[in-house]
Amino acid sequence: MTRPIGSLVLLAMLLPAISHGERVDRELEALLNEALQNNPEIVAAQKRYEAARQRPSQASSLPDPMFSPGYNSNGRPWPGAGLGMEPTSQIGFMVSQEFPFPGKRKLAGDMAVKEAEAEWQQYQQVQLSVVSRLKQAYYRRAYAFAAADVIDRNLDLLGKFLRITEARYSVGKAAQQDVLKAQTQISILETKKVQLEREKNARRAEINSLVNRSPGSPLPRPADLLPMPVPAKLVELYAAARENSPMLRRDEKMIQRAELAVNLARKEYYPDFTLNGGYYNMGGMPDMYMFRADFKIPLYFFRKQRAAVTEQAQTLAQSRRTYEATNQNLHFRIQDDYLMAQASEQLVRLYGQSVIPQASLTLESSLSSYETGAVDFLTVFMNYITVVEYEMNYYEELQNFYLALARLEEMTARPLTQ
Repeated sequence: MTRPIGSLVLLAMLLPAISHGERVDRELEALLNEALQNNPEIVAAQKRYEAARQRPSQASSLPDPMFSPGYNSNGRPWPGAGLGMEPTSQIGFMVSQEFPFPGKRKLAGDMAVKEAEAEWQQYQQVQLSVVSRLKQAYYRRAYAFAAADVIDRNLDLLGKFLRITEARYSVGKAAQQDVLKAQTQISILETKKVQLEREKNARRAEINSLVNRSPGSPLPRPADLLPMPVPAKLVELYAAARENSPMLRRDEKMIQRAELAVNLARKEYYPDFTLNGGYYNMGGMPDMYMFRADFKIPLYFFRKQRAAVTEQAQTLAQSRRTYEATNQNLHFRIQDDYLMAQASEQLVRLYGQSVIPQASLTLESSLSSYETGAVDFLTVFMNYITVVEYEMNYYEELQNFYLALARLEEMTARPLTQ
């Protein structure tokens, strides 16, 4: 019986590497395309951007003109009373057009352009965020499937081990506590399997939410996560973030918008003016024409315009500090996730190439010795638990590696996983 059990241990170690390793994953690509088309957050961000694109022409346009029809009468209150007989009786209209001081409309339009460009960057960031969250949910679901496979394989192995222990106990070669320990471990693995099933269903619901499907829509099994090296260096990720990160780009646009706002606030020291023109019918008397120019006098500049300039200057300083804070936080998060990916890559390699094979050989050797009575049950049992723990750690680190890459993609706008 020793060789079949030992062969089963080695087969359990090999199965993760040969089961789905060659399958090309197209499901994730299809999900990403569906999310980009249908995700409500992305669609909402797109509509915000499209709405913002309509503001520059509005902000740079002249104020609407005023058309003022009216009359003056003498002797009676109705129109035309005294018309042609009294010089102050008249019927006519007046047109007024307000003109902001030259340069104000262009600055207002340029500010609206910068706001629209910032909304475009926000739209790009929402897309990256949804893609990152979808990938992370997909990788967590892939981990749940892989870990469940580990549990199933080891439950089968533990069941065979339990039968051996029960047989030895029946002939007085094993203690009852050995049987109870094996049964307890089976129950522990069953509880972990329940947790993994919950994780599968939770991640399925999350993926369906991100692609705007009903929560219970079925999804195929995700492709297995395969070991790979970190696909970029840290300095390359910094450079990609500096050039491509929508978060930084958006803050840059808000700085430019704040600079224009300061200039516009300074322009408020200069008066706007309104041109008025009118025509009045005088009846039998000659027609009367009117022209007038009205100027706004910034008389209270020391309370209004000066405060407005100070306000916009403070907003500009705040925008610059926000950019610095975003840049520093981005660098920290990139380094943190890069180090996580780097450490997980090394751990996956160690677990896969050294730790798990050595632990499995140790277990196989102890199984052989256990059947001959050379070692006790506790030694075999601890070796078994160690193998299960290392296998779970292997897939957990593989999951952490892909999760870190997905977050790096969001921050750098650079594809790293596919």
